Amino acid sequence: MRLPDPAVLARPVTWWRRQSLRFRVTAAATAVLALALAVSAYVFVAVLGEALVRRIDDQVYQRAREIVALSDADRLSDPVVSADNTIVQVLDRDGRVVDATPNTDRLVPLLPAPAREAAVRAGEPLFLDGRPYALPGTLRVRVLGADRGVTVIVARSFAEVESSLVTTGHVLIAGMPLLLALLAAVSWLVVGRTLRPIALLRRGAAEVGATARSRRLPVPEARDEVHALATTLNDMLGRLEEADARQRALVSDAAHELRSPLASMRLQLEVALSHPEGQDWKETAEGVLEDTLRLSRLAEDLLALARLDEGRLGRREPVDLAELARRTAERHGLALDLGPGPSPVVVGDALDLRRVLANLVGNALRHAASTVRIGVRADGAVAELTVTDDGPGIPPEDRERVFDRFTRLDDARSRDDGGAGLGLAIVRTTVEAHGGTVHLEDASPGLRAVVRIPLAR
Repeated sequence: MRLPDPAVLARPVTWWRRQSLRFRVTAAATAVLALALAVSAYVFVAVLGEALVRRIDDQVYQRAREIVALSDADRLSDPVVSADNTIVQVLDRDGRVVDATPNTDRLVPLLPAPAREAAVRAGEPLFLDGRPYALPGTLRVRVLGADRGVTVIVARSFAEVESSLVTTGHVLIAGMPLLLALLAAVSWLVVGRTLRPIALLRRGAAEVGATARSRRLPVPEARDEVHALATTLNDMLGRLEEADARQRALVSDAAHELRSPLASMRLQLEVALSHPEGQDWKETAEGVLEDTLRLSRLAEDLLALARLDEGRLGRREPVDLAELARRTAERHGLALDLGPGPSPVVVGDALDLRRVLANLVGNALRHAASTVRIGVRADGAVAELTVTDDGPGIPPEDRERVFDRFTRLDDARSRDDGGAGLGLAIVRTTVEAHGGTVHLEDASPGLRAVVRIPLAR
């Protein structure tokens, strides 16, 4: 057997996905409503038919009970009177019709003997085709036994029930499409009004460009999901604007930092080439080398920041902070304070954490009066690394600002160039990438940098 082509089967799905959200919501709502109406109409007609049949059965049964009572009392009239077009036949013990209503046959019973006996035993009404007895349509028949072997057959036409059900079906068939069309139109309008704020958001987003970064999207008055979406998008635009401002400031500051060593190198080389006979080439080379190293450090810092901004860390491995601090203290001849208990171990990149400690130690050495101390201890579920110097310190209002990129203070802590002002920015970005925090606090005298990173589990 040949299987259907998957591409052919996928065409309706592809067509459906290409339609507008308004169309799909309206079509889906209309389809679900049509199904619900169809099921409701079917249930309604079934319940209505059952109710009408039960009503006829009750009427037939009551009429049969009346005839049985009259027969037992020997008070039956001839012919039997029936004001509601009910068909009645009274049969004797031999199965002959001894009494009947004028609207039925007085010679042929409506049911043969076996059927009559079965109906009496069952005690339930049954359907009978009346055409063989010159009666139009279907009949609802009930058979009861009376005294002296008399059998009473009572029947009533089922045509009125069928007519009612057919009429109800025609009304439903004619009315359901109109109702569906009306509800589809209402759904189309309601969905359109519901999606209007989203269309406004789309137009507002289209107007946000490179020349209108500070523009915000319209926020609807209704406190619904669209309002939450607009608020979230505006918050995102705010963050993007801040990131763009930081990026522009970074590019501007980096260009400014690059310009100084490049200008120095250019000046030294131009002077050396203009007066080669009186130039100390070794001194010129040393000066150019110093500026080149400064450019190299700046490039490395910028690359490190770019990598951290992208969330790219190196190897994730256990790092012993006590061992890291011990090596740094031995390299620089610094005092080391280790807390009690086992060495605190964190999970991270050893090179990045070594850069953090090197930047803090380098910053402390540039501004210390005489002493720099490194401290490592475990504090609950975090490892705490401190670098303390006895320098002039930093005013409290500037202790957060120094973590910004290319920030250098104008007080005694910047009495030399101290780099490009990226050291502490790299420290905070690296520590936050490891799930930790860093802050500065007063050491009385001096300043203490405190790094807290979660311990390895």
